[in-house]
Amino acid sequence: MSHAVIAATGLFTPEQSISNAELVAAYNDYAERFNADHAAEILEGDVAELTPSSVEFIEKASGIKSRFVLDKAGVLDPARMAPNIPERGDDDLSIMAEMAVAAARDAIAAWGKPVSEIGAVLCAASNMPRPYPALAVEIQQALGIDGFAFDMNVACSSATFGIKTAADFIASDSVKAVLMVNPEVCSAHLNFKDRDSHFIFGDVATAVIIESSDQAGPGGWDILGTRLKTVFSNNIRNNFGFLNRTAETTEALVAPASSSEALGQTDKLFVQQGRKVFRDVVPMVSDMIIGHAADLGIDPATLKRMWLHQANINMNQFIGRKVLGREPTPEENVIILDDYANTSSAGSIIAFHLRQQDMAAGDTGLICSFGAGYSAGTVFVRKR
Repeated sequence: MSHAVIAATGLFTPEQSISNAELVAAYNDYAERFNADHAAEILEGDVAELTPSSVEFIEKASGIKSRFVLDKAGVLDPARMAPNIPERGDDDLSIMAEMAVAAARDAIAAWGKPVSEIGAVLCAASNMPRPYPALAVEIQQALGIDGFAFDMNVACSSATFGIKTAADFIASDSVKAVLMVNPEVCSAHLNFKDRDSHFIFGDVATAVIIESSDQAGPGGWDILGTRLKTVFSNNIRNNFGFLNRTAETTEALVAPASSSEALGQTDKLFVQQGRKVFRDVVPMVSDMIIGHAADLGIDPATLKRMWLHQANINMNQFIGRKVLGREPTPEENVIILDDYANTSSAGSIIAFHLRQQDMAAGDTGLICSFGAGYSAGTVFVRKR
């Protein structure tokens, strides 16, 4: 009986990047302007004074040192503090489709087979540009793929949910190969005016080709098992949807620091209760990994590599210790967020794409993602 194989992966990385030092300088400039403009309210206790950020604070809190973005100038402009990405016409390829297509072509080139063998396209990401038509269908058309396509959003866990969905399609013999893409323009939903989160996200796109083992060539990764879990929580949230997406709301979000309207719109961007998330998610994910491994007959301590969601270095280190029962080496617990920051659904796939070529046939690893929802997904793989 055939099973699913991860046959190839691809990556698109924006040309522009922002260092922590650059980001801190922009935020501190904004904070100074804000405090000056609201001096009277701050003195009366009606408005909280903004505290400066620092490189040391960011690296200790997250492990992040830089991030790639589509628009550096807009993010670093203290009067804007948001990317400036021009809207494209309906007949033009959208920016997120363009990113996904670039990552997909990278994966297809590594795969070495024609796109005619792909039967489905899944776009699994946190940040979608529109409700419809589906971004996946736009990507499908741009690549000249027949079959079907659809979008799915499970926040930072979207890629593992996408791999699971693709593996199920293959197990049911619905298709022989699936392209799963994860374009993420995370900078567009990040509040760069918030000291506690202004450093978290970056932009990127990844792609994975999942194929039936009965037609897969040499190499690749056998998917040993997939597992998904969701538990509702408001501790990571973004309220920017079609019911409240107005021109006035959008303008307020990128308004100058002195705009009082912008103060009341922060829930339309990424918000989280970081300490609560850590306390809830880390044990949930650790137990999920250990339980899934046991059901598959895998000793977690024998895992050669873990490609975890790249959200926060402290979360990854804690999960790594719990799963392996000891301190993981950098080779066992891959960290790429120092260069890429949190890229939502794409993070674990970037780690897998960049850090798997040295593994030998028979080596077992884990792709795992977790995030808002709460949601979590585990994909155990073995090198073919």
